[in-house]
Amino acid sequence: MHIGFLNPQGNFDRHDSYWTEHPDFGGQLIYVKNVAVEMAKHGHNVDIITRQIIDPEWSEFSEKFDHYPDTPNVRIIRLPAGPKEFLRKELLWSHLVRDWIPNILQFYQEEGNFPDVMTSHYGDGGISGVLIEAEVGIPFTFTAHSLGALKMDKLEVTPENIPEMDEHYHFGRRIVAERLSMNRSAVNITSTTDQERFKQYAHPAYRGAVDVKNDDRFAEIPPGVDPSLFDIESRSPNEEETYQLIQERLARDIEEERRDLPAIIAASRLAPKKNHLGLVQAFAESETLQEKANLVIFTQGEDNPLREPVSNHTAEKEVLIPIREVVNNNNLGGKISAFSLPDQPALAAAYRFFVQRHSVFALTSHHEPFGLGPIEAALAGLPLVVTQNSGLRESLREGDEVYGILIDPENPAAIAQGLEEVLSDPQRWERLHKACRQHVWNYYTWKTTAIDYLNLIEEIVASPNACRPDELLPIHPYFRDPRPENDVSLDELKELYFQSSLSSS
Repeated sequence: MHIGFLNPQGNFDRHDSYWTEHPDFGGQLIYVKNVAVEMAKHGHNVDIITRQIIDPEWSEFSEKFDHYPDTPNVRIIRLPAGPKEFLRKELLWSHLVRDWIPNILQFYQEEGNFPDVMTSHYGDGGISGVLIEAEVGIPFTFTAHSLGALKMDKLEVTPENIPEMDEHYHFGRRIVAERLSMNRSAVNITSTTDQERFKQYAHPAYRGAVDVKNDDRFAEIPPGVDPSLFDIESRSPNEEETYQLIQERLARDIEEERRDLPAIIAASRLAPKKNHLGLVQAFAESETLQEKANLVIFTQGEDNPLREPVSNHTAEKEVLIPIREVVNNNNLGGKISAFSLPDQPALAAAYRFFVQRHSVFALTSHHEPFGLGPIEAALAGLPLVVTQNSGLRESLREGDEVYGILIDPENPAAIAQGLEEVLSDPQRWERLHKACRQHVWNYYTWKTTAIDYLNLIEEIVASPNACRPDELLPIHPYFRDPRPENDVSLDELKELYFQSSLSSS
């Protein structure tokens, strides 16, 4: 088969540049790349279709075509959308309609070979799938990764601040795009059933777009991990270099007598929703944690963020300044380190380094749709203490067995207690170290994810209209002609977000 992946935001290149360094370069890029590569290993031709960027600060994304080493049947295809320079995802909507989608259609028309099916990712990929299907009839799947209404909830959008919020985030466009995507897709793919399908898609803002209880167009396909990279028995090309880097940074930041202690590991981008602050507060409030472990935060692109200004203004203002205050007020200097790791192989090597010291992985996000990072860490052998506000409630459970410790991320005392339970009990550490790694091997590899996708896609290609809903939402005028007079109005957004919420309460 010929399969297309629609993912305009972020970007892809053979070196996986900038992953986690910008909010648009997050877990969905890892997801798309790995599913595409695994599909190709099964003999299919796969195109990752993204936006071309011609910008000196993003030089890796200027060529029209790119590929991954040793995977010739995966093409990275970059097509223009609006101005040449990098744009954050919230500014892409009009350029998708005016430029990107017409360029995709023209590209395949000139090739004379359209994909059999598209998989669309995030709301902007989803609306692209909607419009391409409307033009040439190619069916598509929709994988949201995260939904706009949930972000509005977390940002505490109110009738008073919604104009300001919508001006920056364009929530109206995003929610309308998501509603159209989930309504018109052949299948909606979620990572979990309870957390994602029955809670996120059931948000009142999506009422009338999809029936989460009775619609057959849902499939649970969790993301996976690359064992050749993350398994405890694997080795990265830069394994020893990474070990040396870690020892240098520990020597820089950690008191000499503490450098061989276990570590509490955090590895996610510096974003407010990741709640690094809650983890640092938990560490500050627990004498037990400070006695038994150091706190180590992996970043990308920021090598000394606890002491030096960083390039990301939002991270500096909303994440790092509060953390520095907690560190200084609680005399945590010499007990905490934060430094950059250059790439995924180095991250995997770092996990293996700290497993040898009986360390633990912590994810204290306010909300996490799935939580791929902890699954990667678990395969490397790190026990998990992770947010209960996530798909991890399902992915770390099999029957009555829970393969990690779930904590309330809003409660530093609860975070500390969960970490103490593992770090203070060597037998529990050993049990979680072995059991969770085996659980990931059994259920969460990219090979399994790709096979599930392929089985689903074969059914769609054989019968593309089998599960079409009786009522298709009309395509909003903005996504047919993105002029200001056609934009999603504040009244429309308020009706979807507030009035629906009120009517359900």
